[in-house]
Amino acid sequence: MTRNVEHLPTSRSPIVSKLDFFNTVTGKPGEQIPTYRVLDGGGKPIDGAEIPEIDETFARRLYEKMQLLPALDNILYNVQRQGKISFYMTAYGEEATIIGSAAALEDDDEVLGQYREVGVLLWRGFTLDNVMAQCFGNEEDTSGKGRQMPVHFGSPEHHFHTISSPLATQIPQAAGVAYSLRRTPSRRSRSVAACYFGEGAASEGDFHAGMLLASTIPSPVVYIARNNGFAISTPSTEQFYGDGIASRGPGYGIATIRVDGNDVLAVLNAIREARRRCLEQGRAVLVEAMTYRVGHHSTSDDSFAYRARTEVEDRKRIDNPIVRFRHYMESRGWWNAEAETELKARLKADVMKAFKRADSLKRCQVGELFNDVYGGEEPWNIKEQREELSRLLKKYGKDWEPWRTELAKFKNGGQDLLG
Repeated sequence: MTRNVEHLPTSRSPIVSKLDFFNTVTGKPGEQIPTYRVLDGGGKPIDGAEIPEIDETFARRLYEKMQLLPALDNILYNVQRQGKISFYMTAYGEEATIIGSAAALEDDDEVLGQYREVGVLLWRGFTLDNVMAQCFGNEEDTSGKGRQMPVHFGSPEHHFHTISSPLATQIPQAAGVAYSLRRTPSRRSRSVAACYFGEGAASEGDFHAGMLLASTIPSPVVYIARNNGFAISTPSTEQFYGDGIASRGPGYGIATIRVDGNDVLAVLNAIREARRRCLEQGRAVLVEAMTYRVGHHSTSDDSFAYRARTEVEDRKRIDNPIVRFRHYMESRGWWNAEAETELKARLKADVMKAFKRADSLKRCQVGELFNDVYGGEEPWNIKEQREELSRLLKKYGKDWEPWRTELAKFKNGGQDLLG
C-alpha cells in the first residue's frame, strides 16, 4: 500500500509496504526496450511512421555518402593487404547509423568519434585526398602529420576531435567538451557535442564516468552507441546481461532512445530530436543504434574464426541499410538502375584517383616527429631527442643502405635534421 505523504529525506520515492524487486526500465517484467523505426526491411514506411522532411537532393546526398563508405573501404582494405598502409577498419553494415547521424548534426557540432566515423567527416566536406593522406601518413596529412595510425582522423576545421586508440576515452571527454560549449555564450544555444562509441566501449569504466559527468554537470552531449553486435570477437550476448546500452541511460537520469541503426531515416529523426533536446534542456541524451558489423573488426581480425560466414551473408542479404534506403528512393522516383551504375563507377574512380595520388607523395619531414608534442616553448627532453636523432642520421643516414632508403621516402630526404 502506497503512503503518498511520506518520502525519504533525499528522494521523492514513495514509501510502500510491499517487498518488490525490479529489473526493467519498461515497467513490465520481461519486456525489452522498443526500437524506433521508420522504414521496414524493404524500404517501405511502417504504419504510423513520421517520414522526415527531406527532398530528392538531400536524399541523393544521403545515399551517395552511404555508398561512398563501402567504395572507400573496399580499396583501403585491399591496400592494407598489399602492405601499403599498416592498418584499416571498415564501416560495412553501419552506413545508415554513421551517415544518418552526420546529416542530423550541424556542421559545427563538436564530434568525438571512435574509429568507424569517417563518414561524418566526409559529410562535412573532408575530402578523399584528406582521408588517403591520413591513412598513408604522407606530407598532406593534416590529422597528425604522419604520426598516427591509419583511421585516426582529426580536423579542427570540421569540428572533429582526433581519434584516440584507447577505448572509450572520448566518452568523458565529450562531457567536458559539451560543458565548455554550454559555458560559451556564442555557442550554448546552437552547438552540442556528439560522441560515438561501440557497445564494447560501454563496458569500460570511462563510459560510466562520462555518463555520470554529463548527467550531473550537466552537459549537452548526444551519446551515440553503435551496437553492432561484437566487441572484436566478443558477441554482445556475452558482454552484458541487461537490455543493451539503452537500459543504462535512465540510471543516470539521461533521456534515451533505441533506434534501428540500419534505417537511415529513423537515425536521422532520432538524432535530430536528441540534438533538439540537448539544446533545449542543456542535458545529455543517449541514442543506441542497433546495427550489425558486417566486416571484420579490423585488418588484424578474422571474424570467421568466431562467427559463421553464412551468418554474415544472411545479414547482408536480409537487412542491408544501403539496399533498404535505395528501395525507398526508388519508390519515390528518385533513383533507378542507371543512376546506381553511374554512381558506383564514379565513386570507385574517385577513390582510386585519390589512392594513386596519395601513394605517390612523400612522407612528412622527419623533424615533424618532434613538433606539436607540447604547447609553448619546446621542453628540454624533446630538444635532446631531436639532437640525438640528428646525430644518428648524420652518422649513418648517407652510408647505411636501409636508412638511406627510408630517408628517401620523406619530404626533403631528412635534410631538416641532416642540414
